[in-house]
Amino acid sequence: MLPIKQGQFAIALVCVVLGIMLAVQFRTTQDIKSSIPYQRVEDLSQRLSQTEKERDSLIKQVQELKRASGAEAASKEFEMIKMGAGVVAVEGPGVIVSIDDSKRPSKPGENPNLYLIHDDDILKVINELWAAGAEAISINEQRLIASSEIRCAGPTLSVNNSRYSPPYEIRAIGEPTTLENALKMRGGVIETLQFWGIQVTTKQQELVKVPAFKGTFRFELAKPAQEGGR
Repeated sequence: MLPIKQGQFAIALVCVVLGIMLAVQFRTTQDIKSSIPYQRVEDLSQRLSQTEKERDSLIKQVQELKRASGAEAASKEFEMIKMGAGVVAVEGPGVIVSIDDSKRPSKPGENPNLYLIHDDDILKVINELWAAGAEAISINEQRLIASSEIRCAGPTLSVNNSRYSPPYEIRAIGEPTTLENALKMRGGVIETLQFWGIQVTTKQQELVKVPAFKGTFRFELAKPAQEGGR
């Protein structure tokens, strides 16, 4: 927001100078109409003409500053929209979570699937990260957006219609300690997974890179809503 505030300050400063010049112009015009020696009229006329030129130049600068500030604000807003949509790669502090199947052999009579990672396990981790303030998340280089799907596909996991086998790496950008604590809380998702031998590690990092969404957007029924429409 600092560049925009600087632009607004510049506009305000130019407007103040312009106001002073307009006042000087008015005073000069009044002086010409009063009892001024004739020999000074030509000099005052030249000064008035120069003041008018400077006034016009300042008006032009004000208009240009307004256009520049508006364009800069629109550009920043567009970048924020792209980041929110996940179509650009982002980086920042966060955590990296690695999850792998259990190496513990199942006991007789136990369901061996309890020792394997499933889509609902990954979803629990993702939901905890979102709830803890994660701003961007990826799974094995697949950026998660509003339309992303996470589901089991046999022994693999399908993310954005791309299949992956364990181990899975989840990258999340956000306040590192908050994100890690959300996963490691007592009775939380990591403790539950580790009960079955699922291998989970978390690592805080000052710089985590999350890739851009690589898929395509398709809208067959949805369309922009009209303002004021129902």
